[in-house]
Amino acid sequence: MKRAGRKVSEEHLRYLKKERTRTAFVVAAQILLLLQFFVVWELLARYEVIDSFIFSSPSKMWASFKSLSASGVLWRHVSATLIETVVGFVSATAIGLVIAVILWSAEALRRILEPYVVVLNALPKIALGPIIIIWVGAGKGAIIVMAILISVVVTVINILNGFLSVDKDKILLMRTLSASRAQILFKLVLPSNVSSIIASLKVNVGMAWVGTIMGEYLVSREGLGYLIVYGGQVFNLSLVMCSTLILTVLAALMYFCVLILEKIVVK
Repeated sequence: MKRAGRKVSEEHLRYLKKERTRTAFVVAAQILLLLQFFVVWELLARYEVIDSFIFSSPSKMWASFKSLSASGVLWRHVSATLIETVVGFVSATAIGLVIAVILWSAEALRRILEPYVVVLNALPKIALGPIIIIWVGAGKGAIIVMAILISVVVTVINILNGFLSVDKDKILLMRTLSASRAQILFKLVLPSNVSSIIASLKVNVGMAWVGTIMGEYLVSREGLGYLIVYGGQVFNLSLVMCSTLILTVLAALMYFCVLILEKIVVK
């Protein structure tokens, strides 16, 4: 038995080493691919294969980044967009979860509101921009509301579908044991849908950023969305590309935070 156990352990260690090597290779290939992309982009711009005025270049983007940092306005714009996105993300997730619980608890209400939820999901939220500005005002509130509107309906649909997919036999068994609706929710439905909630968080990361940038396009005088619009208006494509790259990095970091949360919850 000891020899068998030692053999299994050695095989497991070899497997883990192989997985670590494979993961390291994938990460290195991803970084190398990104570096190659920027190098090729810079070379094409330097040798005038592409027009750097239209397509910009990594060196010009870096110059714009240093200029923004030196002027002290970079953190103001980044923090404004980040705060709006995080508030919209957290609010949309919480509101969507509460609405999903309510619709799961009340079947008649769910059947009545289901077509309206579908229509709201299909509605282009940007069309509500002028209404939001009139109701909330041309400020951060309108941007956060836009981020919430874009994220909340998707959250409701995803989480509610997860709730409805819970094994009906398990629910029936708990009802036969005189479990209340709240006990079924907290003892069975929510624990069974941790993966669905985490998946909604992953989707909401992108949706919240989309909503925030759309809101900043409409009303903001600060933020990365404002910098992108301003750069386009003055034909400063380096500023536009630099702001877009910063936006991409922030969205990726926020997504990785959700992945870390997923690992913590799973453990």
